[in-house]
Amino acid sequence: MHTPEESLRRAGLRVTRPRVAVLEALTNRPHSTADTVLDALQGLGGKAVSRQAVYDVLHALTDAGLVRRMLVGNASRYEVDTHDNHHHLLCRGCGALTDVPCAVGSAPCLLPSDDHGFEVEVADVLYSGLCPNCRAVDRSANHTHTHGG
Repeated sequence: MHTPEESLRRAGLRVTRPRVAVLEALTNRPHSTADTVLDALQGLGGKAVSRQAVYDVLHALTDAGLVRRMLVGNASRYEVDTHDNHHHLLCRGCGALTDVPCAVGSAPCLLPSDDHGFEVEVADVLYSGLCPNCRAVDRSANHTHTHGG
């Protein structure tokens, strides 16, 4: 695993404080929104980073292949791109997002029935359902309503 500084250099990007800070924030909090990253950076103290700077850095890091952007509902979430060909599980109750290995192996692990001439490189899969905690809450709420409690 490379340090943020090494990763930036290997990608041909200048090493700047905001870029390093965003990579560190995403390492510590994968699947973050831009606002979550901004909150993490503001919590570090030091020189403030603007919302626009966070968006600019996320865009640059995504373009360089250091960060992966996922559209989840109507929000973008970001994680350090480890190029390990994994997918995600999303809880539709609490919004938790977790990694799950690809079901088949190397990228792309799924192929469309008709590729329309595309050379498919990656298949992004988002499984959606209820996590164990939300299922327990859901069962408890249904039990209460069913039994007049």
